[in-house]
Amino acid sequence: MMIMGGTNIGATLVMVLVALFSLLSFEPMVVEARPPTVIIVGAGMSGISAAKTLSDAGIKDILILEATDRIGGRMHKTQFAGLSVEIGANWVEGVNGAEVNPIWPMVNKLKLKTFLSDYDNLTSNTYKQAGGLYDGATSKAAFEASDELTEFTTKTSISLTAQKKEDISILAAQRLKHQVPSTPIEMAIDYYNYDYEFAEPPRVTSLQNTEPLATFANFGEDLYFVADPKGYESVVYDIAGQFLTVDKTGKITDPRLKLNKVVIEIQHSASGVIVKTEDGSLYRSAYVMVSASQWKILALYQFDMSVYTKIFLKFPYKFWPSGNGTEFFLYAHEKRGYYPIWQQLEREYPGANVLLVTVTDDESRRVEQQPDSETKAECMKVLQDMFGKNIPEATDILVPRWWSNKFFKGTFSNWPIGVTRYEYDQIRAPVGRVYFTGEHTSEHYNGYVHGAYLAGIDSANILINCAKRRMCKYHIMPKGT
Repeated sequence: MMIMGGTNIGATLVMVLVALFSLLSFEPMVVEARPPTVIIVGAGMSGISAAKTLSDAGIKDILILEATDRIGGRMHKTQFAGLSVEIGANWVEGVNGAEVNPIWPMVNKLKLKTFLSDYDNLTSNTYKQAGGLYDGATSKAAFEASDELTEFTTKTSISLTAQKKEDISILAAQRLKHQVPSTPIEMAIDYYNYDYEFAEPPRVTSLQNTEPLATFANFGEDLYFVADPKGYESVVYDIAGQFLTVDKTGKITDPRLKLNKVVIEIQHSASGVIVKTEDGSLYRSAYVMVSASQWKILALYQFDMSVYTKIFLKFPYKFWPSGNGTEFFLYAHEKRGYYPIWQQLEREYPGANVLLVTVTDDESRRVEQQPDSETKAECMKVLQDMFGKNIPEATDILVPRWWSNKFFKGTFSNWPIGVTRYEYDQIRAPVGRVYFTGEHTSEHYNGYVHGAYLAGIDSANILINCAKRRMCKYHIMPKGT
């Protein structure tokens, strides 16, 4: 992607939004006899969080239009080899800090099974491309050098912010220290530090907006892996059940939620909004809030929609180390990001013999476009490099395809170099009666479940201020509206 330079962001926003929400002529017929006050497009975490906030504020005449056949968005469990696994969001980040991650109490309330991820022994679990483990001294030296480099880039970020200097990429900060990771082990550790978190490499990721990272600075550094048959998405269902009608089985029966409704056009004017869906239905309301993955708008601002792919593999028996200090291991390949981070899931799924390997960015896109059989063959070759030729063949493989999914086009947003706070504010700013939410609109926690949850609340409150108190100062009004 090209980085935007001196473009007039406000004017560009208007032009693109006019294109996205084209003021086309609709047939006069509208589905709803009694129009709701707010239509919410998308029933992921942000959409449901926003809807609950509106409902709690007394705006209960809402309508939620969801393109898929379920709620939860990118929080999604699926069945794999007899197990319930998460193909989207999987962790609750930071639960031991000065502040409490708002998702943590919800997870505990539902008694979801969670497991503290143990990354502490990676120096003893880093494998060569040519086969076998790196010797302890080499691995330790590489990790220590990486820690020193991260300390330098963090201090650089704090200094640039304090001096109100222009932002740079993480890679640019590494270059300032003349220490750019280039060997296979250096690249593997660098990938673990950055790509594994942001799903994009240091050359495109903003330094000042990611170091230090607000999630861990505020909530602490512990990460808890959710592995429960109910699924991480049950958090979204629980929130929904607090304002939508559900039956005895927990199924949402409330007519204010409509599934399989793909929104294709939004018309807005000073008098209200009309939303058109793919099946030809028309819905009228006073306001609309778009919580679906706004990848076109993100592309305009270069606020990247990254791709993070968790590949699950099942084997007839375990051949990797297990026990304390063996949960995660790295594979250092000459090609950066080539099946680098592995997790054995013996604690989460005892006796299941399942491995999880993560790829991101270009590797995610490449893997999505090839048959799963090719991906499995590549994974097997990597595992043979690490553990020898006499390992069993994987019996099952699961490759999520978020990038190829027309409703998502990726997994979460990443803050790249070149996007200022002003430009970021424009991403979430309402346009007329059209409001926006989603993890990408969270000022401090973009890319995270808690960011999506908090963004829904924040966006709903902006709408509430306008609808109930006529405080609509955040609007960017297109000419002629």
